[in-house]
Amino acid sequence: MGRNTRKRRTPLANKAIAASAALALGGGGLIWANFYASAHESNHQTWGGNQTKASTAQVATISCPDVGQKLTNVPNQARTEVAGELSNLDRQITDAYQRLATTRDAQTRDASFVQNSILQPLKDRRKAILDRIRLEITRAGGTAPTDLDTLATCTAQNANQTNAGQTDAGQQQNGGQQQGGQQQGGQQQGGQQQNGGQQQGGQQQGGGQNIGGQAGNGPVAADFVDITKVQPNVPAKPRRNGNASTGTFTTRCGVNANKNFNTDNVIVAPGVTNGAHHLHDYVGNQKVNAFSSNNTFLQGGTSCQNRSDLSSYYWPVVRIQDGTQDFDQNKDGGGKEGNVGKILTPVQAQIKYVGSPTSKVVAMPQFLRIITGDAKTTTNGLANANAHWSCTGFENKVQLTTQYPICPQGSKVVRSFAFQSCWDGKNADSANHRTHVAFADANGNCQNGFKAIPQLTMRLVYNINPPTVQNGQVKNAFAVDGFPEQLHKAATDHDDFISVTKNGLANRIASCLNRGQNCA
Repeated sequence: MGRNTRKRRTPLANKAIAASAALALGGGGLIWANFYASAHESNHQTWGGNQTKASTAQVATISCPDVGQKLTNVPNQARTEVAGELSNLDRQITDAYQRLATTRDAQTRDASFVQNSILQPLKDRRKAILDRIRLEITRAGGTAPTDLDTLATCTAQNANQTNAGQTDAGQQQNGGQQQGGQQQGGQQQGGQQQNGGQQQGGQQQGGGQNIGGQAGNGPVAADFVDITKVQPNVPAKPRRNGNASTGTFTTRCGVNANKNFNTDNVIVAPGVTNGAHHLHDYVGNQKVNAFSSNNTFLQGGTSCQNRSDLSSYYWPVVRIQDGTQDFDQNKDGGGKEGNVGKILTPVQAQIKYVGSPTSKVVAMPQFLRIITGDAKTTTNGLANANAHWSCTGFENKVQLTTQYPICPQGSKVVRSFAFQSCWDGKNADSANHRTHVAFADANGNCQNGFKAIPQLTMRLVYNINPPTVQNGQVKNAFAVDGFPEQLHKAATDHDDFISVTKNGLANRIASCLNRGQNCA
């Protein structure tokens, strides 16, 4: 995933995104509700081993401005070169974080170490790439943002900053503003008691902080919440009018039981091996990697029962951090970049297209690309977050964005996605992979001349033994794969989609929805 716009969230905004999903269980199947609220994704050493690392440094991670989201008008002929340079920026951040994570002793001895030895060299290297990006854009006849140079500077974030903003379960207590699951001033929050020095997300301030997790880069205790203790937050669905497209179309593509994995991302980093820096599950199209093209997709075959559905549906894997390792423990995108633990295969992966409550839909264009969510919310803020975590039996009541659920015994973990359902009517992609599609407004309407398209919804279900939180530490943690500096936060969950169909399937999906039928 690309790094997306940074924005500090307000408590009100956080509540809005926590309530941006509505899923209801009915009978033996699912009744899917549209999500209409705006969705506010070298030299390495092996990390972690079988141990849970504890850091003694005050700096938790590195935060860099999101260059890709600033580049909204890149000429088509320059996009491949610019995407390659953006991938170079990602690689630089990954390498800088690696250096941050492996120099904790030096950081405790020298207060200026991070600035002088990590951030300043990173700024210099970023400046060189930004100059090349400017050159590529102007050479193709475009105009680069005037503030491009200001995006070179990265900053250090401590644990408090990475947990900034209320958690999903957060509440105002005793006049103190809860930040990231911790109450300022000694209140008990998220199963952790603040005693003396302020504990932030399972990290004790003053004596150094435990960044947490099997690889030392998260998650931490504050990233989890007992879902039975969270107040209901799922809003009512938008009211349908007489022009609504009320049908559904389900496509059955499996759970990636054949373990079709890679750490590429052909949407944001075409031609770049390990462009995602984390591992993806793939269902649908079976020939998707960094070097795939539209022609490749048409020849790729599919895991879907409907052989006309050659679309690619892919998402970051979920792992159990219980001290075990998987096949990629010594590989880029895996253990070398802080993604450790046993990879879990979903027990269910349900893919369904739904209509609009206020209008008919038009067919998705061939090769439409959509990214939903933001893989880098830890440092970008939650402006583009679209993560939804819940448990079976709770989906119509509680949807979490900034925390993982601890489900009661017998209940399964559910992560769900609802993609953007409005299209600009012209482009299958855009320079920042966002502006060609949009979310409907709170009433279900597309704005600014955008057209309603079938809304892709996905529901992934996992068998996970409930994590436990004791003395500010989480045991049997699970987490979504991500960029190492993002600390495996729940809000970084994201999903990617490339629409590839044949034999008129795209038109059949739209027609099914518009006629109010339930098709598969």
